[in-house]
Amino acid sequence: MSQIFVDACFRRPTPHTPIWMMRQAGRYLPEYMAIREKAGNFLNLCHAPEMACEVTIQPIDRLNVDAAILFSDILVIPNEMGMELEFIKGFGPKFPKTLKTQADLDALEVEHAADKLTYVYDTIKLVRKELAEDKALIGFTGSPWTLATYMIEGQGTKTYAIVKKKIATDPEYMHSLLAKLTHVIKQYLEKQIFAGANAVQIFDSWASALEEPAFFEFSWKYMLEIAEHIKAKYPHIPVLLFPKGVSGYLDKIAEMGGNFDVFCVDWSTPMELAKAKLGDTYVLQGNMEPTRLYSKEATKEGVEHIIDVMGTEGGHIFNLGHGMLPDLDPENAKYLVDTVHELTKR
Repeated sequence: MSQIFVDACFRRPTPHTPIWMMRQAGRYLPEYMAIREKAGNFLNLCHAPEMACEVTIQPIDRLNVDAAILFSDILVIPNEMGMELEFIKGFGPKFPKTLKTQADLDALEVEHAADKLTYVYDTIKLVRKELAEDKALIGFTGSPWTLATYMIEGQGTKTYAIVKKKIATDPEYMHSLLAKLTHVIKQYLEKQIFAGANAVQIFDSWASALEEPAFFEFSWKYMLEIAEHIKAKYPHIPVLLFPKGVSGYLDKIAEMGGNFDVFCVDWSTPMELAKAKLGDTYVLQGNMEPTRLYSKEATKEGVEHIIDVMGTEGGHIFNLGHGMLPDLDPENAKYLVDTVHELTKR
């Protein structure tokens, strides 16, 4: 049985434009919060395949989105590479001990880190067993640059001062770390595919922290290397890349090319611009501003605008330009899905 989401990634005909939402399994859903409370904390939930499976499927049941995205976190990779990870309520993720020295870098587990992520693969197997055949399951990872940022800064940052200082003063250190992460991510995504993921997305959440030359040297080239590796071995698996906040670099991205299928557009990038620069080469995913979901009127206006730009004949997957916000009304999310399905019916 074909899957609408996968068909759309390859520009095959679909009955409507598919839609799913980043962070669709999350705090805006009361049923998610109930499971989260049962788990005790976020990391426990990531480590419990039965519960992670349940929250992965909740948005399918509630919203009728066209794809499920694996419930996990990008930071499970550095965690299994040997870095202690905490999730602090009201603050977010934190690595108490960060990467500073060559000894820290040498101590990272590289060869067997992906093998340790069995709870992720078990979740995928359970979800694929429970999920309707026509619904795709999207696996994912953070990009090497985004993961490296957390590993060096220790937490989210507004300035990126520590990691960017490392780029300026010790680029070899950064490339060594990024190469290690790239190696682990290739294995991790392969194992997700082997467990049953139908597509994989690479999230480069901190792409916009880098000026243009640094973005292509320290982020984009590693994402392309991972995509090339996956596509060479699994050409039937769509690869989606999401570098957030790089609208100024689209000309260079188009010029460089790359073996991936879908370019994910964040809300700060006009869809018209993304279509003009990349729409002939890649399927585009995105990019409604998430706060539009606070109002059905604003939601409908946003949907109509994006459909006006992208049309309904393929080459587009509807999504938000970033993740769902925790205080959104689930009914408004359902309204978004229904509106997209209705307005793009072929």
